[in-house]
Amino acid sequence: MTPTVRAISPEDHLAFLRSQRSASFLQTPAWGRVKSEWRHESLGWFDGPGDDAALVGAGLVLYRQLPKVKRYLAYLPEGPVIDWSTDRLGEWLAPLAAHVKGQGAFGIRMGPPVVTRRWSAAQVKEGLADPGVRRLADLQPTDRDPVGARVVSQLTSLGWRPQGTEEGFALGQPQYVFQVPLSGRTEADVLAGMNQLWRRNIKKAGKAGVEVTTSSGRGEEEGDLKLFHDLYVHTAERDHFTPRGLPYFRVMADALGAEEPDRFRLYLGRHEGDLVAATIMVRVGAHAWYSYGASSTEKRDVRGSNAVQWAMMQAALEAGADVYDLRGITPTLDADDSHVGLIQFKVGTGGEAVEHAGEWDLPLDGPTNKAIYKAFELYMSRR
Repeated sequence: MTPTVRAISPEDHLAFLRSQRSASFLQTPAWGRVKSEWRHESLGWFDGPGDDAALVGAGLVLYRQLPKVKRYLAYLPEGPVIDWSTDRLGEWLAPLAAHVKGQGAFGIRMGPPVVTRRWSAAQVKEGLADPGVRRLADLQPTDRDPVGARVVSQLTSLGWRPQGTEEGFALGQPQYVFQVPLSGRTEADVLAGMNQLWRRNIKKAGKAGVEVTTSSGRGEEEGDLKLFHDLYVHTAERDHFTPRGLPYFRVMADALGAEEPDRFRLYLGRHEGDLVAATIMVRVGAHAWYSYGASSTEKRDVRGSNAVQWAMMQAALEAGADVYDLRGITPTLDADDSHVGLIQFKVGTGGEAVEHAGEWDLPLDGPTNKAIYKAFELYMSRR
């Protein structure tokens, strides 16, 4: 079977995702509404050319326009949702390239949702304590995924370029994430897998009287989104990052929440009426993500952040999720690196560090496209 590719309706796209165990929320039709600065399109892969062909894959394509030129980068974040286990990947990707080229794209970027390596929490902890270990890659992984390895090999032979090379685009999703496996586990199992500090902090939050409530952030509960955002801005000022505006989160809550009732949920941790921590969880099928978080500088001793994280894990377990995903980490294990604190916090959950295949780009054929590709690369490097 050589698949064909054509545009599909958001309804057909969503129906296909509902038939899958899970898919990235960045590949849902709703995410196109969230990324309003990009033109978006739902694409379907069919098992033949006819109208009666079955839908066998789907993807959300975001088209980013190059300044002053009506040419686009076609971007599929953490997608598309196709059969990545195939050894004939070129037959799936060639019709994608042809389609987006017809839409004015000069290049494609995608992030195959396949795992290449995993490291257990125990291994990461040992690496953090060993001054001779500076990166995850210095450790022997607990698992190497043959599907991920095959995808990397095929993309390389097909002329795709991995992110991180000089040719890469300057945007993208994290290649390394930290996840807590949930499949077949109980709350007691997950708690037992955490380190002593995490268990103690969850218990301490309960004894201190931290109460966690959930909210859709929409309609009558829109005020909760403002409360989250105020604390998020406070966190950004303290931790020196640039926060997103409240309108972005309103669109995110409305778009994702309209697609599925539990797609987007706020978690608000309060102590004696004071908001001490707030987070956003996103879920698609059996995959739940910790998407954004905020915490107060005051009352840190009541451990509100641990309380809301545990509430999200409990909700993910109750929903039958296979994995709770704490999203990005950097691959550093160097104690002197400013980013190491992120993995130190997440490793306490007892999960695992996961390496994905990363993002890959393909300049499309034609001398004009290759010139535009270079110009876009330069533009992105200067942003």
